[in-house]
Amino acid sequence: MVSHGLFIPLPLFKHSIDPFIPAINFTTSHYLLNNFTTLLKTSPNEEFPSFGVTMENMFRLADQDQGFFQRKWTLVNGPVIVGAGPSGLATAACLREQGVPFVVLERAECIASLWQKRTYDRLKLHLPKQFCQLPKMPFPEDFPEYPTKRQFIEYLESYAKHFDINPKFNECVQSARYDETSGFWRVKTVVTSGSNRTEFEYICRWLVVATGENAERVVPDIEGLAEFGGEIIHACDYKSGEKFQGKKVLVVGSGNSGMEVSLDLCNHNASPSMVVRSSVHVLPREIFGKSTYELAFFMLKWLPIWLVDKLMLILTWLVLGNVEKYGLKRPSIGPLELKNTQGKTPVLDIGALEKIKSGDINVVPGIKRFSRGEVELLNGEKLDIDSVILATGYRSNVPSWLQEGEFFSKNGFPKAPFPNGWKGNGGLYAVGFTRRGLSGASSDAMSIAKDIGMVWKQETKQHKKRTIACHRRCISQF
Repeated sequence: MVSHGLFIPLPLFKHSIDPFIPAINFTTSHYLLNNFTTLLKTSPNEEFPSFGVTMENMFRLADQDQGFFQRKWTLVNGPVIVGAGPSGLATAACLREQGVPFVVLERAECIASLWQKRTYDRLKLHLPKQFCQLPKMPFPEDFPEYPTKRQFIEYLESYAKHFDINPKFNECVQSARYDETSGFWRVKTVVTSGSNRTEFEYICRWLVVATGENAERVVPDIEGLAEFGGEIIHACDYKSGEKFQGKKVLVVGSGNSGMEVSLDLCNHNASPSMVVRSSVHVLPREIFGKSTYELAFFMLKWLPIWLVDKLMLILTWLVLGNVEKYGLKRPSIGPLELKNTQGKTPVLDIGALEKIKSGDINVVPGIKRFSRGEVELLNGEKLDIDSVILATGYRSNVPSWLQEGEFFSKNGFPKAPFPNGWKGNGGLYAVGFTRRGLSGASSDAMSIAKDIGMVWKQETKQHKKRTIACHRRCISQF
């Protein structure tokens, strides 16, 4: 043991006795290369404490990739979490509670970039705050039942500070693949700092995908859109209706974003026309003073989903009336079953329906084609418009960087349905893909941290026993 210790570079030796340092950085160095490979060769059966992998596996990794030591890389003592949104933060916090170190990678320069950079100003949480809080830390008591965008961001920033979560910002993951020879995940990134770009690689045993359901905007291919000539923006770039005052605006999409953008345009004296291409469930946010979501959640404890759907639609009719006569046709499947089977979220009305009933929001059918300053609808009607806002949703970007086809499907969601879609093979995990909002992400985060934490504690305990035994053997030699 003493002779082996002579070959250990100081940074590696220091790290090997402290399992709570998250990573070791390596750059091209003949000293590190010689000493590290010597260590691997002379100690093929020793384990990195807490890594749960043999040093022989690291040697295999370096041996099969001849350029491995020619670029910057980091050996992570714990999982790598890709994404610093609510899902990534929740997972990091739960890992912190388990005593497991981690590294969080974020392509933007801030946490929760979707909330901070790609949402409109008037946005509030659509569900009561108790259904949106992350694990281990509730919302402040003085926050309203439906916190504003700014309040939610403040909560997330406090959450990150409380659990000492410090993501590596401006670091975009280019690829991640599992190396079966070594048993490691290899996560390649590009770090941007001004005009400088640096390629980096992380080597880790566990990979947590936390990029979420809404990583990339969806822009539909509509005939003639490029010839329109007016302003065209996606809802993620919409902030306020102030600059659209007095303009005729076509809002493409009738989900929660489309409805709320149309309402905001009305409140700023614009003239919105909202495209409703398919059927949609519109529910009141509250029924007789009680949160619709909370009411449905309560009934599901005692009743089957089909019966809860029927009851919810009866109550909705009593509150909102018949919405189909305003061009809002309901799907044949109930709102909860549709959410469970197809992931389609019902619209929770916060005032748009009144504007539709009054005619301030014009509901129109699908689009046939665009032309200069004009749109032709499927019913043959033509509208003169000044601007187009695409409230056409988002999609997962996982297939663009994760080189894996067993756990994730081509649409970027786990193949296994809820509640089994959080764990794959080879140390791969997914958080925030349940189509059940923040409560679903929190459930995933706790499951992942518990699963990794159990292995971590077991192996750390074994390492301590080996260290004590080794120490006793060394003393006996004297």
